[in-house]
Amino acid sequence: MAIKAELFASSFMVFILITCTNAMDSQVYIVTVDGTPAIHKFPRSAESPRAFPSSTRSEMLAYTSELVARHDDLLSSTFTSSSYRKLYSYSHVLNGFAVKLRPKQADDLRNSQGVRHVEADWRLKKLTTHTPDFLGLPTGAWPRDGGPSNAGENVVIGIIDTGIDPTHPSFSARGPVPYPPLANFHGKCETSAGSSVPLCNGKIIAAQHFAAAAQAAGAFNASNDLASPVDEDGHGSHTASIAAGNHGVFVNSDGFYFGEASGMAPRARISVYKALYRHFGGFMSDVVAAIDQATKDGVDVLSLSVGPSSPPSSTRFAYLSAFDVALLSAVKAGVFVAQAAGNGGPYPRTMASFSPWIMSVAAGLDDRNYSNWIYLGNGARLAGLGLAPATPGEQMYDLVLAEDAAVANNSGFSFSPSNCQQPEVLNKAFVQGKILMCTYSFSFLYGGATVRKVADTAKSLSAVGFVLFVTRELPGNKFNPIPLGMPGVVITDVQDSTSLLNYYNSSSAGSAARAKIGNGMSPTYEGTGPQVAIYSSRGPGVKDYTLRDSDVLKPNILGPGSLIWGAWTPSSMDEPDFQGQRFAMISGTSMATPHIAGVAALIKQAHPDWSPGAIASAMMTTASVADKNGKQLLAQHYSSTGSIILNPATPFDIGGGAINPSAALDPGLVFKAEYEDYIGFLCSIAQMDQTQVLNVTGSSCTKSKSAADLNSPSITISNLVAHRIITRTVTNVAAAIETYKVSYVEPEGIAMQVSPSLFTIQGGQSVTLSVTLKVAAPITGEYSFGSMLLSGDKGHAVRIPLAVRAGAG
Repeated sequence: MAIKAELFASSFMVFILITCTNAMDSQVYIVTVDGTPAIHKFPRSAESPRAFPSSTRSEMLAYTSELVARHDDLLSSTFTSSSYRKLYSYSHVLNGFAVKLRPKQADDLRNSQGVRHVEADWRLKKLTTHTPDFLGLPTGAWPRDGGPSNAGENVVIGIIDTGIDPTHPSFSARGPVPYPPLANFHGKCETSAGSSVPLCNGKIIAAQHFAAAAQAAGAFNASNDLASPVDEDGHGSHTASIAAGNHGVFVNSDGFYFGEASGMAPRARISVYKALYRHFGGFMSDVVAAIDQATKDGVDVLSLSVGPSSPPSSTRFAYLSAFDVALLSAVKAGVFVAQAAGNGGPYPRTMASFSPWIMSVAAGLDDRNYSNWIYLGNGARLAGLGLAPATPGEQMYDLVLAEDAAVANNSGFSFSPSNCQQPEVLNKAFVQGKILMCTYSFSFLYGGATVRKVADTAKSLSAVGFVLFVTRELPGNKFNPIPLGMPGVVITDVQDSTSLLNYYNSSSAGSAARAKIGNGMSPTYEGTGPQVAIYSSRGPGVKDYTLRDSDVLKPNILGPGSLIWGAWTPSSMDEPDFQGQRFAMISGTSMATPHIAGVAALIKQAHPDWSPGAIASAMMTTASVADKNGKQLLAQHYSSTGSIILNPATPFDIGGGAINPSAALDPGLVFKAEYEDYIGFLCSIAQMDQTQVLNVTGSSCTKSKSAADLNSPSITISNLVAHRIITRTVTNVAAAIETYKVSYVEPEGIAMQVSPSLFTIQGGQSVTLSVTLKVAAPITGEYSFGSMLLSGDKGHAVRIPLAVRAGAG
């Protein structure tokens, strides 16, 4: 069903979701109305940012009930009760409701007194362990927080995803230290129909699901989709375990041990908000309801591995969608928000996360690999990927090519015998006790063929092992090692595959071709990394659906996102290679995001009074721009032939750089951007109707602050004409006085000056820097990149990236 909405707003903002029950052309709309959201009327207390002051909580609940009543009165006075069905009232981060109406009814609502904006609902999608060691947590951030048994204590991470598997050991509350009740947290725990397992246990502190919009749109199917917080997909359990899964959980897959897993903040609590579903993803109005509830409950951090396919077309600017505005209110409430950058890389302007108040997370490769080899009878050793045991003993085994073992009549099957997807197309007598040779083709990219099915086929035919090889370069191929449960190796190099085939063909149709497969169960660590993964979305950030460049740096940070072990749901069909398993190793910016959310929880534990903007600044300014060998970070790109190459990473690949948790706990200086600054940013956008800002956010334009002047830990100018002076204010969050020296690397073709170049700053004090940028070379139309470094005499080093494009006006 098509979904359409427009947005109304005022100093009082309300969102309502309505569903029409008797019209085939009805659509879901999000509506904002007069009235201040609760988070604006009842600010959080400074002493306890999680909760409202106890004396006003009852007033807040009464106020939100009054808002809901107003929503109901507006609808009932405008429409007959049979012509709509309200799905949600938003009262905390937005003042409005979600409703499904015919387009004519939506027009009537737009013209109703008290209605400020109407926006069409739209779909969102999922943006789909060694990393604690890789990030230095065991020797860095964890000891500062009291070790892994205390890392994240009393911090709540909200996970908006596909739910959670409460039976998974990553979320068990068993252990030497129980989880006591958490003061000032107000989340609730739904019951799961047909399940005797409690959803909440202290570790999982709340669990709710949101599907009203999906049901209204006809996407939710009760026979396929579970109307409870229980995860049937695996994605939500995986992301939750990365952020806050228990420490030291044994990773077992196919009966093999792959080490121990841990979340970034293993002692943090998890609050679950299921708004995504296996078959269709999710809808903005359901996700906004989850954001509204999470903020009301009192989460400290929100992790969103979800986003749109492109900037929404229902609003003039991406920053003004109900989704982004809801997150802005959450930030005002003290909630740190991490969102996946998207998986549209390596192409520019593919970000799925837009606003400066959101930490947009890119995905990197760490230095862990699961390599394997096949040893041929002629003495050659060919490299590949394995994550599989060796063939038994030291002896070699006969090779057999799948085509040579095909049954006589195989034309009626869906896959070629060479792909080894169906055992019935191969003659078991030819395969038994041998190493089966299979071909990787387009069917593995687009036709549903999987490496897991190759292993299953070889196993059912009693092969001793298998080798899967490529015969040509295939653009878009993805060779991720998976647990195979039997000896196997995937040869990804065309030249090595040719050597294998030549050896086989030169041995009298294979009668004398022999080989053995090595042990690929143990990872290797190259000592390099991170690198930007090929799929990770790239900047520059865009301001609207026409993909006009913004002056907001995106992405903001790089986190580990490739081949990440995490909790999984055995019944999930989302990753066929891990069906039936309790752990999966998958990749995506979805996996990078909870790493950042978990690190944010560690920072919040150490500095409970820090704002989301201060936490974001601490991460970005201390991030690394060098790999483990001290060389410049690299980013994967495609060559003209479709092969993967490495280029120097820019801020449009990595933002501030690769996350460094230990350094982020003690950044020295931070660039604070608060709610009022973000409102000023919205008010300054070219051609922005300031009434629209008021209608959407509920806040008036009392000052204007351009995107480039927003006090963020980066400087991005998409159109520098002649020269410009940018200001940044730094605040000393260290206890001691410190003297900082300013140095910088000029973007190519841009002259740069910073004043003051040397300053001394007391703890808690602030200093404003003036940065002058001037076009100093012919205009090329391309971005150039630089950086500014503030080096303190106490050892702090604060770095911000610059991305500048000179323009003619």
